[in-house]
Amino acid sequence: MDYLSEYKSKLRTPDEAVKIVKSGDWVNYCTALSMPVLLDAALAKRRDELTDVKIRGNLLFGPIECVEQDPEQKHFIYHSWHCSAYERKLADRGLCYYIPMIFRNVVPYYTHFLDVNVAMLSVAPMDSHGYFNLSTSTGIAKGILDKADVVIVEVNDKLPRVHGFDEVVHISEVDMIVEGSHGPLPELKRAPVTTADEQIASHILPFIKDGSALQLGIGGIPDAVGQKIAVSGIRNLSMHTELCCDAYLDLYNEGVLTNRKSSLQRDKGVFGIAFGSKALYDWIDGNPGLHACPLEYVNSPEIIGRIDDMILVNSCVSVDLYGQICAESDGTRQISGTGGQLDYLTGAAMSKGGKAFICMNSTHTGKDGVMKSRIVPTFSGDIVTSPRSQAYYIVTEYGAVNLVGRSTWERTEFLISIAHPDYREELIKAAERQNIWRRSNR
Repeated sequence: MDYLSEYKSKLRTPDEAVKIVKSGDWVNYCTALSMPVLLDAALAKRRDELTDVKIRGNLLFGPIECVEQDPEQKHFIYHSWHCSAYERKLADRGLCYYIPMIFRNVVPYYTHFLDVNVAMLSVAPMDSHGYFNLSTSTGIAKGILDKADVVIVEVNDKLPRVHGFDEVVHISEVDMIVEGSHGPLPELKRAPVTTADEQIASHILPFIKDGSALQLGIGGIPDAVGQKIAVSGIRNLSMHTELCCDAYLDLYNEGVLTNRKSSLQRDKGVFGIAFGSKALYDWIDGNPGLHACPLEYVNSPEIIGRIDDMILVNSCVSVDLYGQICAESDGTRQISGTGGQLDYLTGAAMSKGGKAFICMNSTHTGKDGVMKSRIVPTFSGDIVTSPRSQAYYIVTEYGAVNLVGRSTWERTEFLISIAHPDYREELIKAAERQNIWRRSNR
């Protein structure tokens, strides 16, 4: 096949390619590093020609020119499946609308319910067989492209190539190709590890053993867990995660992450999407020991349940005395998203030897300078990410408690025991008013 001739026939400038977008269309930018920066800039230049163009994306580093150049939203309306720090700021300005979801269901949502008039995303260059690599966005990209009426790919030679499945799109499935100059890939700055993070990690470490499989979120707590594992003597860990981040690279560099004892895909670290440092991107690039797969597979509770000793370590914003978990909002203010927390809570519970840990510092200090407890009597406006029926281990710097099978008064006593000491008395009083306090644990 003469793929080079087909490539040339589909090559367009960004300005030419975005002419396909019409008023009222649904446009998709996919996720994180796949954001098509050249196409976004070209589409933004058509602002005054278009109305009601609706854009979906998630975890985009930004800036999104279509949003920045239309603050009154007369022409473009942006939606996110999971807010990055940049998208959170847009949401605070009323310029980003969150779409509630569970990550394993995002592509099925597109398949069965949603329209995609134009999909545009960045991909690694075409190989000799006519395939563009979907890179760090493999987790959701192919399913979105399959639903799109028009597919435009923006070639970025800086994107790492990944192994896996559904990690490529063939030129025969592409309508237009755009080339151009791209800057360095966006990198995620790691949060500093605090003393409280280290204390939380120390409570989790005893539950991890040789051969465990890890799903680590992003942030200081997962980083602290990774650091403690690295020097603990634990060996032959596996990776099965929706998001591959630098904590896994740290474990690999220490010889701890080998994937040799995975009960699902031996010798393969499995992930859906990835972002972090340049070193992480270099590690992923062409690495046959890492497999990028669709999130319908990676986050499937049935698949996760087939992995022995699956260990989930995720963070949250707050927990109420009933065991409800908020991991995505501050009151009604959207901070991030549901992501895969509920997927992995369900899957880890099905795993032989599996355990799920939801972690948080016991307190936080608001913008008003006032310190508040993250364990609260009951939620008032906060979004419930994971229901109380799915709560397992809750961890703060004061300990780890397992809520499985526990009644309301037992949960209350456990949670108050790991709350900051300054707030335990008022939590007990609140529990008494809510009729979920049986005896004093003082």
